[in-house]
Amino acid sequence: MIPVESGHDRTGEQNAGSSAVSRLERRYARWTVLFYPVDYRRERGSELVDTYLSLAAPGRRRPSASDVADLAVGGLRQHLRIAQGLGPGFRLAGLLALMTATAFATWWAGLEVLAPIPPWSSRVGPFLSLAVAAWAAWLLAAVVHVAASSRWLRWAVGLAVLVTVGIVPAAALTGSPRPPLSVLLPQIVLGVVALGAAGPRQWWVRLMPIAAAAAVLPITIDTAPGLDFITGYFDFPATASPATAVTLLIGTLLIALGLAARRDFRGAWAMLILLTPIGMLAVNPLGAVLDSGPGRAVIPEWSSMVVASVLAVTIGPMLVSLALVARGRWSPGRRSRGTSLRQCPTCGAPSTPA
Repeated sequence: MIPVESGHDRTGEQNAGSSAVSRLERRYARWTVLFYPVDYRRERGSELVDTYLSLAAPGRRRPSASDVADLAVGGLRQHLRIAQGLGPGFRLAGLLALMTATAFATWWAGLEVLAPIPPWSSRVGPFLSLAVAAWAAWLLAAVVHVAASSRWLRWAVGLAVLVTVGIVPAAALTGSPRPPLSVLLPQIVLGVVALGAAGPRQWWVRLMPIAAAAAVLPITIDTAPGLDFITGYFDFPATASPATAVTLLIGTLLIALGLAARRDFRGAWAMLILLTPIGMLAVNPLGAVLDSGPGRAVIPEWSSMVVASVLAVTIGPMLVSLALVARGRWSPGRRSRGTSLRQCPTCGAPSTPA
């Protein structure tokens, strides 16, 4: 005998399917709340959730990893679009980072050329170490900033970053001397931020990295001949890099305050973006703080410097991300318009209107 499906059973299956869709809808809505700015959710939140629901496989109860990643990328894109002053902030931070990197490259290149080579050190031609190639690449990037387009500037800065990164494996393969990581890593981080310097720029802005190099050059000519590989690359950064970090921090803060007085927030974004290179420049004192204790030496242990570097690389991008999320959640129009997503009374997440 063929079993007959009762109406009660069909209703139960429909209710179960509806409940599964409802749970999936709420979960998509929660991810939307997490990733997207409030104004975007207000205008297109329901449409966004409905789109993902229509593309979900039958019977799915949770969003797939690819859907979550897609929501995250889309939300970040929307945050970047609405963040007032973020694009100009990247360019301002890139300019300041390129100026700092150029000033350091001028100093290190002068050290390579002018400092006496100790008898125990293996020579790299007439230079102290392989790093002379990196410093030359950075000075070339400063020249490109003056004379060439944004596209060529990106290539020049990218090349300088790659050459600086390549110093470590090249020195290991050839047995040639190289600067310590406390010199190379801040330069690499500055270079990554300096990629943002590309963009429309006035003639006097184009000259600023070269001006930074010209300001450092007399100091380099005066002091570099009295240093050697150890005092130049190991002892000098312990004082010069933290001093540069403080100078960059104060200078960026003053710029941010001056621009904020005119309701221009690019300085604030530049401040957040530059926190990572500032932290990398101050790794020595930060490591000393982590390593301090009764009877401990002022020079930090290697492990403390590693922890300080990880913190510097992590905290800066985290603060930028939090600022983007805060900008999306507390945008000025949030209280003035209604919402497109109704709030779930139990979980607090929005749900699409009936």
